[in-house]
Amino acid sequence: MINQPLAYIHPDAKIGNNVRIEPFVTIQADVVIGDNTWIGPNAVICNGARIGKNCQIHSGAVVSNIPQDLKYKGEITTTEIGDNTVIREFATINKGTSDRNCTVIGSNCLIMAYVHVAHDCVIGNGCILVNSVQLAGHVIIDDFAVIGGTSAILQFVRIGKHTMVAGGSLVRKDVPPYTRAAHEPIAYSGLNLIGLRRRGFTADKIGELQEIYRYIYMNSLNTSDALRAIEAELPTSAERDEIIEFIRQSKKGIMRGSAKTLTDDINI
Repeated sequence: MINQPLAYIHPDAKIGNNVRIEPFVTIQADVVIGDNTWIGPNAVICNGARIGKNCQIHSGAVVSNIPQDLKYKGEITTTEIGDNTVIREFATINKGTSDRNCTVIGSNCLIMAYVHVAHDCVIGNGCILVNSVQLAGHVIIDDFAVIGGTSAILQFVRIGKHTMVAGGSLVRKDVPPYTRAAHEPIAYSGLNLIGLRRRGFTADKIGELQEIYRYIYMNSLNTSDALRAIEAELPTSAERDEIIEFIRQSKKGIMRGSAKTLTDDINI
């Protein structure tokens, strides 16, 4: 550890090798910080923080503070942050409650300035939360999702992998994998084509995903009937089955289609 005499580091905190801690940082007792992580000035790392290797915690961020939940009664819970994740200025991340016992942010994530991640949220790997995104409690965001700036996600909502949520969105419903969500109220706006191409999805695979979502959003079937038709008429694939499982497990219901969907989703 590169010690900074102007920082407060509790002697019981477990600090890895080559961790750099800047002035006026506060690190409480029940904290673990992995090797080569940087903690910027005025950051506060509270009890229960479990921070991975090669992370950056920028100025004024507060990690693992107690939940803003009246049901929290002081139970011992954690905030777990994976390797290579960057948390920018003044982001606030609350630890879990007795519901899940932890808040989780995966590896290789970028949590931009003024983001709030509430208690018991689970964020996968490779996710980007743009400036001022606000997550209520118990939100799940799967791998490689991108949430546009100033968006607000209602509690218990799930956002699928490889999705893109437009900036300024109010997300009250689940967002299925591989899609782009926009408009008010939030609605399907085609596939996340840019994100999928960047992740190496082929034109054939993108076409397969588009066909699945045409059954769901571009015909007169209700959701249950659409899923049965997909199972009966479209070839089995990991992505097909993942979409079906996501929708069937949805507790909030999925976002609806949009009148603009067909024109947004024609070209691959």
